[in-house]
Amino acid sequence: MAKTQLGARVDEDIAELAKKRAADLGLSIGDYLARLVQDDASGLRARAVDAAARFLAEHQAIFDEAENAQHTPREARAA
Repeated sequence: MAKTQLGARVDEDIAELAKKRAADLGLSIGDYLARLVQDDASGLRARAVDAAARFLAEHQAIFDEAENAQHTPREARAA
């Protein structure tokens, strides 16, 4: 498949984040962006976000409990 060059202007922090994420995945910036577009167009990204939201909704009480335990001073916890 022939490749086409695209240009986009983004904030520096977004550019750095994209570079780091692409490197983490072992991809070039172009391949990383292509993957994001394909995932978005196929609905994969939306399904993943929906699944994450459902997971958090189902288990929010557990996360809240763990967070509250971290913020409770040791002296106030039962021994």
